[in-house]
Amino acid sequence: MCAVFFIVAFVAGLFLSKPIIVMLEHAPMTERLSLNAFRLTDPMFVYMECAFILALVLTGPLLLYQLWAFVSPGLYDHERRITLMYIPLTLLLFLAGLGFSYFVLLPFVMDFLIGLTNDLQIEGTFGIYEYFTFLVQLTLPFGFVFELPLLAMFLTRLGLITPMFLRAIRKYAYFVLLIVAGLITPPDVVSQLVVMVPLVILYEISIWISGAAYRKVKQAEALLQQED
Repeated sequence: MCAVFFIVAFVAGLFLSKPIIVMLEHAPMTERLSLNAFRLTDPMFVYMECAFILALVLTGPLLLYQLWAFVSPGLYDHERRITLMYIPLTLLLFLAGLGFSYFVLLPFVMDFLIGLTNDLQIEGTFGIYEYFTFLVQLTLPFGFVFELPLLAMFLTRLGLITPMFLRAIRKYAYFVLLIVAGLITPPDVVSQLVVMVPLVILYEISIWISGAAYRKVKQAEALLQQED
């Protein structure tokens, strides 16, 4: 079913890709860029890549629902209701991550790179395919990073992690987040801080959500013991 829906979504993406690509080409942050096609196939690759990504995003909720339907027979009624809520939350957090990376992070990165090009007195001529590849590589990871609080809740309910564990490894997690921020941003302190701050906030939110999920798990275990 997912494969069929993906094909349908891909066909729909072929119709939606053109206005999206044109909109991204004329975004304020690209006004200083001269986007060119260095190969005859570059526009087609951009077009197909955009349609493919749209199809993946549209198919994601259905895939999550099918996973939920597979595991739901082994869950209690209240667990089914809670886990079903993960599907829209997953999509919302993913879109929030894309929005943050595109509207907040990308302008900082673009300013730095264009400023460096000007400082080195280089005349920038940029390929349309290279630009869209750069855009996807910068924005998509944040869609998944913003799933961190939801992942913490899910793993806590499975008993794989606890809020105490997340607090205990906090300083190591911050170090890893700092490395991640350095890898996906230019060597610019301001850009790295723009990335690091929301990552730290997401981690702290994950600890808080894990704590709430952990308390509910313990309450459920206590009720089961009382019934026994």
